Amino acid sequence: MDQLRAMEIFVEVARLRSFSEAGRRLGLTRAMVSKHILQLEDRLQARLLHRSTREVSLTDAGQAYLAPCMATVEQAREAAHVVSQAGAELAGPLRIQAPSSFGSEWLAGAVARFNLLHPQLAPMLHLDDALLDPIEHGFDLTIRVGGIPDVHALAMRPLAPCRGVLCASPDYLARHGVPRSPEDLHDHRCLHFSHLTDGTAWHFSKGAERRTVRVRAAFTANNGLVLQQAAQQGLGIVYNTTFLAWRALREGTLVPVLADWELPLNYLSALYPASRQPSPKVRALIDFLVAEFQPVPPWDLKDHGST
Repeated sequence: MDQLRAMEIFVEVARLRSFSEAGRRLGLTRAMVSKHILQLEDRLQARLLHRSTREVSLTDAGQAYLAPCMATVEQAREAAHVVSQAGAELAGPLRIQAPSSFGSEWLAGAVARFNLLHPQLAPMLHLDDALLDPIEHGFDLTIRVGGIPDVHALAMRPLAPCRGVLCASPDYLARHGVPRSPEDLHDHRCLHFSHLTDGTAWHFSKGAERRTVRVRAAFTANNGLVLQQAAQQGLGIVYNTTFLAWRALREGTLVPVLADWELPLNYLSALYPASRQPSPKVRALIDFLVAEFQPVPPWDLKDHGST
């Protein structure tokens, strides 16, 4: 058994939740995909996938195996690509799209540092909170929070966790009180990011406990920085991200709300067309961003910005 090939197939099946779709993506029959998965499970002595007539899902063992498996497959691809592209010069335009808040707060500086290492490149950074199709708009690389809208057209590489945080100004909490449970948000002004997938339904977890609250959006915007500034003025409780809120939290202009409850964990991901290998400059930028933002992103370091 070619274990690396089986691991690559497992990653595709896990990503697409389908043997048939994974086969089409990899140029294999459904039977051949199933054979590789069975051989991999036999080698590991563990069942990785639940099969049904309607869907494929990960077992607990499959969930635990997926991340290291993805890392191994990616490293192997990277090694092969490095060999094939040895000596290639990084030059020319590099079209990048990213969310406005993350782009201005973190990505712009990282791209500038990358450009200093490769001065023949001409990065073009487009900041937009709309979920633009990178293929249709001609971007070489798109940075996005969350999943891939079209799994067939785009490949993804995780860059960093994107942690949510509810926060408000001390003045707002002094005037309106501190919520003690998610349900208390019904009595508060909530500042809502309009691109949240589930609309005004905010999801919370604490251990095995799960709660969902549909909030009253007193103020809505499609830009995280706008919402944060409104919260700092005392307008309400904002659904924020740590990559944007870290400085305000450190300085005390915002304070965490319902800190004992967790919001859904998302990821900042790099997206590029799945139909072709990323160019050397795109792969080099992705590698650079991974090194910048992993294993713990700088905005989540407890001593970030301390003197």
